[in-house]
Amino acid sequence: MPELPEVETVRRGLEPVLVGQAFARVEQRRPDLRVPLPKHFGKRLTGRKVEALDRRAKYLLARLDNGEVLVVHLGMTGRFFIDGARMALGEFDQDDAPMPKHEHVVFHLGDGTSVRFNDARRFGLMDLVCGERLEQHALFKGLGMEPLSKAFTPAWLAQRLQGKTTSIKAALLDQRLVVGLGNIYVSEALYRARISPLRKAGSLATRSGQPTKETKALVAAIKVVLEAAIKAGGSTLRDYAGADGRLGRFQHRFKVYDREGKSCAKKGCGGTVRRIVQGGRSTFYCPNCQR
Repeated sequence: MPELPEVETVRRGLEPVLVGQAFARVEQRRPDLRVPLPKHFGKRLTGRKVEALDRRAKYLLARLDNGEVLVVHLGMTGRFFIDGARMALGEFDQDDAPMPKHEHVVFHLGDGTSVRFNDARRFGLMDLVCGERLEQHALFKGLGMEPLSKAFTPAWLAQRLQGKTTSIKAALLDQRLVVGLGNIYVSEALYRARISPLRKAGSLATRSGQPTKETKALVAAIKVVLEAAIKAGGSTLRDYAGADGRLGRFQHRFKVYDREGKSCAKKGCGGTVRRIVQGGRSTFYCPNCQR
């Protein structure tokens, strides 16, 4: 499933196409995706201008000129196409080329451009939400900190980790704590911070809830990994591509993820990358240098 870097890559690709444009016509080719589309979905969007395209966690937020927000989640196989040419998508799990029968919503813009949403498995989601009540909506209420925000600091993280007995890997995957990291980027960040994914989350805070040197290293590593992944256009595991149609390239920079049995990338370490399962998810780490 697309994580923060992939969704941010899609957002940056769609932003110059959508922002400043109005929806001249909206084709709704089925009544639902993962859940039913809003009542009178196409009619409510027609004539509305997109004033901004933001992201919250793994959701795209098209802010409209009437105060509503078009909320989009890509799910597992949701992708966007511009005028029939592959432009932006967020798919990991399907190898086949997209089929027209899976184009469920088509946004026709005022300048003649068509933005097509293709979703083979229909795990995606679209909703229309009042902008003023967005944070109270069921999709967003309780979501955690944006890891690339200035507010995501070692002090903030230490206070939230204090006393937690769950593993640090599980804690970082909890969307109520930090949003959008996902399995790949948590594994990569923990490796760069030299922290074992098996460590108790509470060990990264002092008894009084202050950050440790490991907490500082982890926050820095998370930001570096995410920014590098966005710059690389995300990670392509099967069929993900960015807004310019090019495949994401960050998978070529993985230090531990999907490198089971290979030598640790750290010079002089001499360890071997191991794969374990935590919470039903694969974790890759070097037991020699991650403590």
